Amino acid sequence: MNKRTIRDVEPQGKRVFVRVDFNVPLEGTRITDDTRIRAALPTLQDLLGRGAALIIASHLGRPKGKPDPSQSLARAAARLGELLQRPVKMLPDCVGPEVEAAARAMKPGEVAMLENLRFHPEEEKGDEGFAKQLAGLADIYVNDAFGAAHRAHASTAAMTKFLPAVAGLLVEREVAMLSQVLESPERPFVAILGGVKAKIGVIENLMPKVDMLLIGGGMAYTFLKAQGKEIGRSVLDEENFETAKRVLERAARAGPQLLLPSDVVVTAELDIKSWSPSTPRRVVSVEAIPPDWHGADIGPETIKVFSGVIREARRVVWNGPMGVFEIPAFAEGTRAIAEAVAAVKGLTVVGGGDSAAAIEQMGFGSRVTHVCTGGGASLEFLEGKELPGIAALPDR
Repeated sequence: MNKRTIRDVEPQGKRVFVRVDFNVPLEGTRITDDTRIRAALPTLQDLLGRGAALIIASHLGRPKGKPDPSQSLARAAARLGELLQRPVKMLPDCVGPEVEAAARAMKPGEVAMLENLRFHPEEEKGDEGFAKQLAGLADIYVNDAFGAAHRAHASTAAMTKFLPAVAGLLVEREVAMLSQVLESPERPFVAILGGVKAKIGVIENLMPKVDMLLIGGGMAYTFLKAQGKEIGRSVLDEENFETAKRVLERAARAGPQLLLPSDVVVTAELDIKSWSPSTPRRVVSVEAIPPDWHGADIGPETIKVFSGVIREARRVVWNGPMGVFEIPAFAEGTRAIAEAVAAVKGLTVVGGGDSAAAIEQMGFGSRVTHVCTGGGASLEFLEGKELPGIAALPDR
């Protein structure tokens, strides 16, 4: 992490624009998981402790470039106020005369939250005029939104052209931990990949680095199909099917060892909203998946093999659940992998998104070295891609 951070600026008496990732899950008006808000606290508390006034900005959901009250950041502002134990003033928009006047009037120690950046289409377009308007609210720009660092948006990349720009403590830690897990000499190095879409770019970037690659979740069925197996109505990533074949050939020829499930839990129907415990389900070998059934989790034999490999590792990176863990009947594979990763005596990094949600939900989050806050950003980092939000920050 060779970027300037908040340690490299003096915020005393300054208005500091902090781009955070408060894209939190909502159920009606209730925030169901405030992990991302808590993750920003070290940066915000550091800046407040050094006499800054904070202008907090984030996106929430996909409002399609126009105001949507159901995706207002007001709830996030209220929760942030509780955590900081000080008022957080909710502003009616993120640009415009009223917002500019409120920003100008701010005093050290005060905190204001801008309304959802994505209420304006210019945000996702990376519009420089919009970025300049946002920059006009503050004296210093801080990017602490790792979860949005893979987006070249106005508030994540373009603003660095108009203000002194630095990384926040969360971004610094995310980059440091992901870099460390990829570059550490500790062996064996095991990568576990799951989720629905076949993460071909990540697999190809990790193959020269890891000793063992474990593939589960929905993406496993694309690889099983590539081996010529019947996968029934299980998810198939047709876009990456031919590439999956080449990955299997390359692994067989030059390594690393690539393990796929030997057995899976299948179900006659797989709709999260309508599925019920009475829906037929059973464990089958991957050689015997019924033509009309859906693969929903890894089976007990696969759990035993995968867990054994993981527990012997000294360095682990995990991205993606092993099954449809939102349905309790299909959460056992993900739970077992989370437990095995938590037992590793070494460096363990869990990518964001569903795997992060699963390990926190299952109570193992505090037992791994690091849980990423950004699913897409951590995936692109593991793929070896440059993250625009970080690349835009000046080097130290």
